[in-house]
Amino acid sequence: MDRRQFLTAAGAGSAWALLMAGAECRAREKRPPNFVFILVDDLGWRDVGFMGSRFYETPQIDRLAAGGMVFTQAYAAAAVCSPTRASILTGRYPVRMGITDWIRARRDGGAIGRDRKNPDGYDDDPGFKLMTPRNALFMDLGEITIAEALKSAGYAAGHIGKWHLGPDEFSPQNQGFDVNVGGADIGHTESYFDPYLNEGAPIPSLEPRRTGEYMTDRLADEACAFIRANKDKPFYLNLCHYAVHVPLQAKDSDVAHFKAKPVVDGQKDPVYAAMIKSVDDSVGCVLAVLDELGLAERTCVVFFSDNGGLHTVTDNAPLRMGKGFPYEGGIREALAVRWPGAVPAGERRDVRVSSIDFFPTILGLAGCRLPAGRTIDGWDLSAVLKGRARRLPERDLFWHYPHYWWGDRVRPWSVVRSGDWKLIRFYEDGRQELYDIVRDESESHDLAASRPDMVESLSRKLDAWLRETGAKLPRCR
Repeated sequence: MDRRQFLTAAGAGSAWALLMAGAECRAREKRPPNFVFILVDDLGWRDVGFMGSRFYETPQIDRLAAGGMVFTQAYAAAAVCSPTRASILTGRYPVRMGITDWIRARRDGGAIGRDRKNPDGYDDDPGFKLMTPRNALFMDLGEITIAEALKSAGYAAGHIGKWHLGPDEFSPQNQGFDVNVGGADIGHTESYFDPYLNEGAPIPSLEPRRTGEYMTDRLADEACAFIRANKDKPFYLNLCHYAVHVPLQAKDSDVAHFKAKPVVDGQKDPVYAAMIKSVDDSVGCVLAVLDELGLAERTCVVFFSDNGGLHTVTDNAPLRMGKGFPYEGGIREALAVRWPGAVPAGERRDVRVSSIDFFPTILGLAGCRLPAGRTIDGWDLSAVLKGRARRLPERDLFWHYPHYWWGDRVRPWSVVRSGDWKLIRFYEDGRQELYDIVRDESESHDLAASRPDMVESLSRKLDAWLRETGAKLPRCR
């Protein structure tokens, strides 16, 4: 399959025909690999040991990273959660799906109308300068997810934890997953301790089990149970922690441990650190059960975050700002991939990769064809992961956030990253900022005034991408 084929596959037919034809897998002499995709919510680029943290303690995550390949320029497709989650599952820029902001749950005013369609039009908040496009309330069932694409290869698929891509008929069970534990329309829990409440009621599909049990421990236990139940067949497991999203809540013993530690490199919150420790413990549980069942060497484990760390909670330096912002602190993530015997251990790569790449890469590693009849924006990273290539062909990466967030501290923006250069466009005043990311990782020197030629070139690229994807832009009244 050449680059043109896997970037954009054209065809026609029903969604079912697309699924069956697109997910057809090449015959293989041995069972295809299992996949465990561990996604942490709001984890910063430097919040783990393998990326340099000396305050947070992540020995199990660091062991995973040491046994595989680390990507130091890995990006989420958005600076907030729902769009990135959609991009991971589909290999498509979230703007194509109308998911450009975090999806509002019913408790946040996100009730779906009787027509069961995503909203259209614009929000007109008098407190903001611009009208902004209405965000989707769910990921459409016409999208083909990793779970659906792996079905014809005999994969079992399980989703454990945060979903945040729609309620009810848009939940994981209707997007290809055989098992759903904890997935709902909500973006965060109100309590990390059992019972895990959502507006005073248990989270759907995560019924109370043991009063006071910590959610991250519960999700790890459910993940291990799924692996045990499917050990004799290929499986894809989506382990999506609600942690380390606010509210900051952790086990008292872990909090006490970090209260006794001195601040290091600006990282200091003991409760946040304890939450990260619990995520690390959960990774250790998953790796242990893979070892116990003899599955480690045929299981590809991915560790990633959905967006940057909240800059008021953690310190993302040297990256600028954090979650929601167009700067590197909002979109660059810690990424490690381990598959013993297939992915070289102890390797670090500075190639630019994105969450849109997971879908084609997982299908490629499984020996599956990409679905026909739809644009797949991501690239198959199999050659890099297996050590057959150290670089990728040059390509541009894009982001689009036409919304306000956190009051108006985050204002509508779009971004293009091309080679060493990054252009940020702000829609309220049309201002554009230009950075040489390789030489200025902290984005402290805006070069827009001194390099108008580069601004013009990247601006044209961004305009073309916005048109091609059908992106909705903010509007003046």
